[in-house]
Amino acid sequence: MTDDDRNTTGKRLSRYARVSGTMSGLAVKLAGERFLGVKIDRTDHANNLKNALGNLRGPLMKIAQLLATIPNALPEEYARELQQLQANAPPMGWPFVKRRMQAELGPEWQSLFQEFPRTATAAASLGQVHKAISADGQIVACKLQYPDMDSAVEADLKQLKLLLGMYEAYDKAIQTKYILQEFSERLIEELDYVREAKNCLLYGLILKNETKHVHVPKPIENLCGPRLLTTNWLDGKPILSYKDASLETRNQLALNLFKAWYIPLYNYGVIHGDPHFGNYTVRDDLSINLLDYGCIRVFPARFIHGIIDLYHALQRNDRELAVHAYESWGFKNLSKDLIDVLNIWAGFLYAAVLDDRARTIGKSDNVVYGRETAAKVHQELRRFGGVTVPREFIFMDRAALGLGSVFIHLQSEVNWYRLFNEMIDGFSDTIMTHNQSNALTQVGLIPLEKTA
Repeated sequence: MTDDDRNTTGKRLSRYARVSGTMSGLAVKLAGERFLGVKIDRTDHANNLKNALGNLRGPLMKIAQLLATIPNALPEEYARELQQLQANAPPMGWPFVKRRMQAELGPEWQSLFQEFPRTATAAASLGQVHKAISADGQIVACKLQYPDMDSAVEADLKQLKLLLGMYEAYDKAIQTKYILQEFSERLIEELDYVREAKNCLLYGLILKNETKHVHVPKPIENLCGPRLLTTNWLDGKPILSYKDASLETRNQLALNLFKAWYIPLYNYGVIHGDPHFGNYTVRDDLSINLLDYGCIRVFPARFIHGIIDLYHALQRNDRELAVHAYESWGFKNLSKDLIDVLNIWAGFLYAAVLDDRARTIGKSDNVVYGRETAAKVHQELRRFGGVTVPREFIFMDRAALGLGSVFIHLQSEVNWYRLFNEMIDGFSDTIMTHNQSNALTQVGLIPLEKTA
């Protein structure tokens, strides 16, 4: 273990102080406004908060993005800014790079590369990426994990627990205990670059016949380690640079994105849990590069079946089937009123695939996707005693909102109904479980039935 990675008391205390200062500042401002009537310039403060969080390397940015997706956990101005949060912190310098690479690949690590630039190509929340050339001449992406991220996760999760506790103290609409558990587990997984390499292999296997639509980076085994992930470099342009492209181009991008996300979900019960705009780039032939496999969620067949059951329940106005679907996801003690409220949210999420015509998902007006509907649902949940959100539902909901936001920016006009029905046609719990188990086993991940 290098000096960078030692979880010293000093490092933890420093992290706690910086994170506590940032997040408690938000809590104090909002509490003062809510309880004391102290007015603040929310837009200005939200922008300052976003910048402050962006300059703190580590998972706090992901936590802030998660808070932005919980209905009414934050005022609209904050939710809008935090959903756009990206890593603003400058990459770490050459001394760190040398220590990290030596720790992962040994003292002769530079002999494994023809070229390795001193400066990073990109900086993210947990690590930075260097575009290098391997000894055999391949252009590669080397993602180096920042030092002491274990301590950062520990510190930031304590702040998330504090904030969620404060949220529930004055608003009982959503009980958040499973949100904390789920997010903690996913964050810890994101620190394991060996696991992320296996996730890349998993998606490569699942999408091996879809290279017309989507491409997955391939790990280079001899250049990887627990805190270093090296893959082939995938050239592409930011997807939002196509916002003003022709409708035909935008429709093709939407189709490619749909396949990238939903072939893994409905055939293997697997979803990419980080729907950030930066995780998609577009190649010259308009196929999609799907990037960043730190947060991958695997679902049992009953959960995927529940998605399809709820779709049919909304189609047929079948209340009993809707209840079955919610219960298969883990919702409990649902009254008639709570079911009606959940159906409002479901109707919003499923709207495009219930409508058999070419249409857009929504309008791009700089408002957080689903905010208006979420506020209505939140108000009704509060009226009827609140609901506990099941763990498995959290990243599914987040992914749906994130992907919906991309579709909104593209303003694609697609018959989502037909795409969706082609995708779920012939779905079988048995076949999906078999596919999932085989794929996970092939790449060295543990199938769900072996973890039960």
